[in-house]
Amino acid sequence: MSTAQHVPALISALEPTIHHYGYFAVGGLLFLEDFGIPAPGETTLIAAAFFAGAGDLNIFLVLLTAFFAAVLGDNLGYLIGRTGGHPLVLRFGKYVFLTSGRLEKAEAFFTRNGGRVVVVARFIEGLRQLNGIIAGITEMHWKKFVAANALGAALWVTTWGLVGYLGGDHIETIYRYGTRVALAAVLVLAGYISYRLLKRRAHKAH
Repeated sequence: MSTAQHVPALISALEPTIHHYGYFAVGGLLFLEDFGIPAPGETTLIAAAFFAGAGDLNIFLVLLTAFFAAVLGDNLGYLIGRTGGHPLVLRFGKYVFLTSGRLEKAEAFFTRNGGRVVVVARFIEGLRQLNGIIAGITEMHWKKFVAANALGAALWVTTWGLVGYLGGDHIETIYRYGTRVALAAVLVLAGYISYRLLKRRAHKAH
């Protein structure tokens, strides 16, 4: 790579990987993360976008690769959850730190908030990796999942891609506060959805 500027600590560990594998690293690591394998997908996206900003990669190819890898990874997770269900997920989940407790909490949150959570799950650590698997286990309609998943992937890839591309030396600060803002927004949205559902049920009860 020809990058001459300072590389922030957040992404410095990924510099050799992206240097050697480029877009394959972006696609591969995001694909693995999105069907439950512990991989630094989000950090890889930010790192690749940062190096694109330095002229080492093409930002449009980075975003396109990340988008398709994220969507395909989640769809593989959906297939695993839909065909194997709880037994398969829990049997192999221990190898990727997926416990029954973690799965139950994520599934409860997913079921409680419906398909809308697929869009915002991208921005929540833990749900991002289990998004497709849980959708499959709860037998969410595939077309509905694909639409919501694609929208979530587009928003997530664009957000963190632009952070990496435009953030420069301020990436770590932006990422730290951006993650908090995203989490707060998700909590507010989840609260609003829950309120609307409760209000609707109360109205039907009368």
